[in-house]
Amino acid sequence: MLSVREKVAYGLGDTASNIIFQTVMLFLTFFYTDIFGISAAFVGTMFLAVRVMDAVTDPLMGYLADRTQSRWGRYRPYLLWFAFPFGAISVLAFTTPDFSQSGKELYALLTYALLMLAYTAINIPYCALGATLTTDPAERVSVQTYRFVFAMLGGLMVSALTLPLVDWFGNGDKAKGYQLTMLAMSIVGTLMFLACFAGTRERDRKVEDSGSNLKLAMKALWANDQWRVLSAAAIFLLTGIVLKTTLAIYYVKYFLNQGEMISVFVTTGVIGNLFGMALAKWLSDRMCKVKAYIRLQLAAAVLCGLAWFVPAADYIPALLLYGAWNFTINMGTPLLWAKMADTVDYGQYKTGIRTTGLVYSSVIFFIKMGLAIGGALAGWLLAAYGYQADQAQSEQTLSGILLCFTFYPAIGSVLVAFVMRRYTLNGQRVAEIHQALEQQSSA
Repeated sequence: MLSVREKVAYGLGDTASNIIFQTVMLFLTFFYTDIFGISAAFVGTMFLAVRVMDAVTDPLMGYLADRTQSRWGRYRPYLLWFAFPFGAISVLAFTTPDFSQSGKELYALLTYALLMLAYTAINIPYCALGATLTTDPAERVSVQTYRFVFAMLGGLMVSALTLPLVDWFGNGDKAKGYQLTMLAMSIVGTLMFLACFAGTRERDRKVEDSGSNLKLAMKALWANDQWRVLSAAAIFLLTGIVLKTTLAIYYVKYFLNQGEMISVFVTTGVIGNLFGMALAKWLSDRMCKVKAYIRLQLAAAVLCGLAWFVPAADYIPALLLYGAWNFTINMGTPLLWAKMADTVDYGQYKTGIRTTGLVYSSVIFFIKMGLAIGGALAGWLLAAYGYQADQAQSEQTLSGILLCFTFYPAIGSVLVAFVMRRYTLNGQRVAEIHQALEQQSSA
């Protein structure tokens, strides 16, 4: 069994990642539209356009990580090499130079693209690292539970501290406040990446066959039907989550008319995430992980839809439903990531080729596609419903914000549940695959 200390060290890596990931989900669209002065339609298009780049960079990063040979292992060194660049670029992305409108749009595009490249370079090896810490399926769930509890601590830091720090650092200048807030958070994140590097070890060093022939490895990846299921689920899942979390600020500020309560609202959501992820191991010990995941998605869809019926004046019911939705949908997150490690083993069992980095990088690509599509939909839908930054909104706009916050994300969860019905790697099947792989390695 892994020590608690090593699980905590691994979790710190996702605390660092989520300082940026949660900031992008919760605040970046709002920052671009209401602070930097870029149109919602452009923001939506920019989010999606940058994801085209990921179609190339994500698999290449996975391929590169699988081929890496160093005294620290294949995946750990990237935490050391990219911690500082990732932190620096994060600050640039939340900097507001005094450019023309077209200059602002170009600056936002370039810095956001660089931010996503840096995220790819550090996060894909970090995620693949989790599969090398242990081969025990139960321990893999435990590792991912620690990881995502600490991830949500990063999210809690972002949701609870961002706006108060913006006000404190900016002293009336929100642009300066966002920049200095990201500087402080980036310093903390960089130190956490370094702690993750120092506190973990790669143990499962099976030979990664993707290093010899990328074409052959990609063919083997496509033959992995369970990888295809997880990839489809990932894109639907993140599209719904990002659409809802992006619209949360607009929902509170304009529909509930409680702009001063934004931090409380988003922090409640992150606390729900934290408790949900903490209970994932408890849930997986008591029922089939696949069935549990499907039921959690359907429950999340119901909770999401119920928010439609909350009147604009009822802040407390809206707050409780948002916390309950976050609790439910994120209880499944460690289960999903544990399934990725099982999918790597299944791919080796089926094709004879082990492609850890490619599996993780490609699933992360679809996660980021969901992130992009959700962000793009948020921008496009706000523009379509007539949103005007920092002004009183029309009834049409308010109704649109409510739809985007409730029913549209619910559709994403229903689609995830439908797709996951084709996932067949339950506990018994995974045990059989592990036994077969052990027999092959000892032959």
